[in-house]
Amino acid sequence: MKESNEEVEAAEVADDAPEVEAASHTSRGRVFLAGLRSTSVVCLQLILVMAFLYVLLIVLAKFWVILLPVVLAIVVATVLWPPVRWLRAHRVPPAAAVLLVILLALGVVGGVIGLIVPSIVDQAPALANQAIDGVQKIQDWAQGPPLNVGDEQISSFVDEITAKLQASASVIASGVFSGVGVATSVLVTLFTTAVLVFFFLKDGPRFVPWLNRTMGTAPDRSHLGEVLLRMWNTLGGFIRTQAIVSFVDAALIGAGLLILNVPLAGVLIVITFLGGFIPIVGAFVAGALAVLIALVSASVTKALIVLGIILVVQQLEGNVLQPWLQAKSMDLHAVIVLLSVTLGGTLFGITGAFLAVPAVSCLAVALRYILEQIGKAAGEEVAEEDAAAAKAASDG
Repeated sequence: MKESNEEVEAAEVADDAPEVEAASHTSRGRVFLAGLRSTSVVCLQLILVMAFLYVLLIVLAKFWVILLPVVLAIVVATVLWPPVRWLRAHRVPPAAAVLLVILLALGVVGGVIGLIVPSIVDQAPALANQAIDGVQKIQDWAQGPPLNVGDEQISSFVDEITAKLQASASVIASGVFSGVGVATSVLVTLFTTAVLVFFFLKDGPRFVPWLNRTMGTAPDRSHLGEVLLRMWNTLGGFIRTQAIVSFVDAALIGAGLLILNVPLAGVLIVITFLGGFIPIVGAFVAGALAVLIALVSASVTKALIVLGIILVVQQLEGNVLQPWLQAKSMDLHAVIVLLSVTLGGTLFGITGAFLAVPAVSCLAVALRYILEQIGKAAGEEVAEEDAAAAKAASDG
């Protein structure tokens, strides 16, 4: 009797089991709808973020006249801050230290300009004549085999260019007159930048403590203050590293240009140094200009030698100098650098191309800090693990 009761209970449990199992499983439709709802929420959040960024860019574009001097002043301040800090550490008053460093910087820039301007005045006419001779050589080569371009075709091509220039004479004239306004804007921007550099260097160390007090947080717990400090250190390291790399490039390439007696070597050295602050694009433009001047002023052989020197120096920079000097936290992939320079140049011209990589570097610092805080909130120890791995790699 007991065995029969146990069999009945087992049968009842067996009958109820499929219902429990069926109730515990969710249908495919419910899974799909739940995933669709989650995807919709994420998409709406992305749309809101993109709309915010779009509005932010519009606002920044409206205030670009004010923001440009501020950004340029921050970049210049990161370069001048080390000597100012050294002077202040030796009990020089802040205002006097800043004025001394700014005057020295202006003296260096003025000295460089004073050295290269006479060479431009002396060699530019001869270079223009050599360029005309080079055009004539190209015309003679085009008239010979295998192109066999006739005089009538060349004349019609020249006439077409002349007609287009005459048709756009009014546009050119308006551009010349608007250039006066542009020059005035440049002077105002430079003056504003100089004033901001003075105050940034003089009062900058008090900014983060003031920000922490204003936000009502402890000095060592302000997220915004910490991010700004990291951005400042990253930007300063980037600018100083690029300055060292650009100086080495300009020195080596300039030595080759001077040995080969290439015209306007001093100007090309300065252009090479400044072009180093626009990664990839700047080096390409400066190198192409040097090769072109060597080709026009001398011969194909000398131009090829200049090209070889530039390629060797660029390989030395890319494979030795930058990996050695640039910190790991500043490392950006070449694709990101190229895209940022392209986008910055497209939106804001030469100024945008110059400021693109520093801006992306600061954004990368902010992103790393956000990910670090997310990891800490999730109980992860990613930063500690990365530090331990880096130390183990260096020890090995």
